[in-house]
Amino acid sequence: MCCCRSGLLDQFGIRSVAVHLETSEARGSSLFRQGISPACSASSDQLRLNSSMSKNSEKPEEGKEPESSWKDVIYNPRTGEFFGRTARNWGLILLFYLVFYGFLTAMFVFTMWAMLQTLNDDAPKYRDRVASPGLAIRPNSLNIVFNRSEPLQYGQYVQHLESFLHQYNDSEQAKNDLCMVGQYSEQDEEPQKKVCQFRRSLLQDCSGIEDTTFGYAQGQPCVIVKMNRIIGLKPAGDPYINCTSKSEKPLQMQYFPHEGTIDRMYFPYYGKKAHEGYVQPLVAVKLLLKKEDYNSELIVECKVEGSNLKNNDERDKFLGRITFRVLPSTVCPAGPQQHLLLLKT
Repeated sequence: MCCCRSGLLDQFGIRSVAVHLETSEARGSSLFRQGISPACSASSDQLRLNSSMSKNSEKPEEGKEPESSWKDVIYNPRTGEFFGRTARNWGLILLFYLVFYGFLTAMFVFTMWAMLQTLNDDAPKYRDRVASPGLAIRPNSLNIVFNRSEPLQYGQYVQHLESFLHQYNDSEQAKNDLCMVGQYSEQDEEPQKKVCQFRRSLLQDCSGIEDTTFGYAQGQPCVIVKMNRIIGLKPAGDPYINCTSKSEKPLQMQYFPHEGTIDRMYFPYYGKKAHEGYVQPLVAVKLLLKKEDYNSELIVECKVEGSNLKNNDERDKFLGRITFRVLPSTVCPAGPQQHLLLLKT
């Protein structure tokens, strides 16, 4: 009987009740010797057992933590943690990153300041990469296709030339200085560099003053050639622009200024900031096209000659030279005979 009781008590996991029963059993045997009925004792023990079980069921198990939910990941009210860290931990992390990135920012600013102290506002520190200038043309197209009978077709070229030559207007150049022809305009000690005049009227037939179409309406277009700016460049000799035809047909050309010369008084150039208002010297090339030149592609190459400037570097096709194509075309008005010929074909 005792074993059955122990098994029943182990099944419910109430060891305190088992101890109480064993004590009650001992008392029952004592009461039996004393002449007291065991049934009465058993009923009293049963009452004590029920009372103990009800108390144990009402009280939560001591030492067991309450169950956690997904909300505790964001904020845990028991530990005061927000996303797994306390306010003190978050404060230390933010302080660390504030000091870390503040140090990186200060180091970057100091490095940039130290580098800027070595630079010159007027000219680059290293200028040995390009020793010779490249050439460029206006209008800004390496394929000039036009029909002299259609103003809308060549109108874009005329508009580009007009806007480019606006800074060379005589009224704009009147504020610049008249420099000594054939001599360099060296102004190393001058804080404000003077600018030599290059009047638009020097381009004569290609100036757009008398012929506002720059020769496109007559089928003899003008192309303006200019050298790119290089600070401190002083070309030796007397540089000039020379253009040749790379096609099978020879091509006659006319240069403005005379013989395509580039005067040395426009050199050296001191930079955009120190040499404010500087204008590059220009050479206008008028293509004297003939009837046999129309409706065929013409390839023209222009080079800077007469100086120490490079113009034959195979790795750079624009160093001291430039090549462009011209495709002129004509449209003859169709008369009655041409209409009949078209109908027959």
